[in-house]
Amino acid sequence: MFRPILTLAAVGFVGIALWKIASALLLPLVFLVFKIALIVGVVMAVFWWFKNKKDRKEDTPPVSE
Repeated sequence: MFRPILTLAAVGFVGIALWKIASALLLPLVFLVFKIALIVGVVMAVFWWFKNKKDRKEDTPPVSE
């Protein structure tokens, strides 16, 4: 009668231990990937903004006085 309960407790304990180990190893990797993606996104946004600003400047007709 106690064998299924002990098996469930052991599986839960092993699952929690694996979760703790995996989170300690994978969380820094996730943050590193997030920081790299954020930096790449900011660089792409800056390039887009400068390109868009340059295109807008060329599209405006010259002012004749």
